Amino acid sequence: IMSRIDYSVWDHIEVSDDEDDTHPNIDTPSLFRWRHQARVERMEEFQKKGEEINKVLIECRRKLADTQKKIQELTLSTTDDAKAELSKAQAEEKRLKKEERECEKKLDDHNREEKKMPWNVDTLSKDGFSKSIVNIKPESTDETEEEKEQKHKTFVEKYEKQLKHFGMLRRWDDSQKYLSDNPHLVCEETANYLVIMCIDLEVEEKHALMEQVAHQTIVMQFILELAKSLKVDPRGCFRQFFAKIKTADQQYQEAFNDELESFKERVRGRAKIRIEKAMKEYEEEERQKRLGPGGLDPVEVYESLPIEMQKCFDEKDIQMLQEVISKMDPTEAKAHMKRCIDSGLWVPNSKAGEADEKEEDGIYEEVKQEQAETKKE
Repeated sequence: IMSRIDYSVWDHIEVSDDEDDTHPNIDTPSLFRWRHQARVERMEEFQKKGEEINKVLIECRRKLADTQKKIQELTLSTTDDAKAELSKAQAEEKRLKKEERECEKKLDDHNREEKKMPWNVDTLSKDGFSKSIVNIKPESTDETEEEKEQKHKTFVEKYEKQLKHFGMLRRWDDSQKYLSDNPHLVCEETANYLVIMCIDLEVEEKHALMEQVAHQTIVMQFILELAKSLKVDPRGCFRQFFAKIKTADQQYQEAFNDELESFKERVRGRAKIRIEKAMKEYEEEERQKRLGPGGLDPVEVYESLPIEMQKCFDEKDIQMLQEVISKMDPTEAKAHMKRCIDSGLWVPNSKAGEADEKEEDGIYEEVKQEQAETKKE
């Protein structure tokens, strides 16, 4: 059974500028204008009050973020002056958090009061889904690639322990609290670090850990994307992300899960490429170590030899090699023996020819000579 439509929402529409029960001696159009003007002034005053609360809240959050950053820096120092400054900073952080809560309460009260206000001709046509975003304006800076790289390196050196801790969190509340306590982590550098961490874990075949850190990577990516769309500092909007994801908004949750699965696939692909590259580099290093005095790879030379010659090297039988050589075309035999020498498969003795131009003949004759000596015996 379809529920009845509730029309009570229309009971509080203010229509003071189009009602018709006025005294005949009163100038009705003028009265309507005065009433409308008074209402517009009340609305402007109410809006100005809300903007003032917003302004105070923005400034409070900016100071809180700066103070928390200062606390992080002071905790790394062990001097007495630093300890004294740390105590002051922690007291200031406590005061600012209290002020932030008070401002948020005032803003909530203001928004509730706004919803209770009667509708009128000036508000009925407004977009019912528009909203005010209270956040810190992002800093717009143009950095070179070298500056970005150095910034990332410095950031990781300073906060790597905290980055790894955040990467291992799972529950929404834990992640939100950790970012509230460490707002400096809400930035592009954290996302970049977590991406690299995911690929490293996948390369090390720590698949479960990779999926854990991947979840936190997408959390940070969603916060950064939200900040970009709202044109605000991500430190000022990460609470909005958690508020939205925790309300079990199905469409938003599905978008998050789809992006997470897609990201994990990309990580696996990148890890596979990195492993293949590492294997190729390893194989090339091993090949370089194998190269003989003439710069040839013994494995490659061996595979290019006739099967009969391969058997000789497999069994390390010099007499068999001599017999195989004697049955081959002299030119072909010299070429094979030269390549065996250059790859280190065959090590000649001092009887080989001394002149470079006579080297091939020396190698071939050496084998022939050994064959003749064997027959004499």
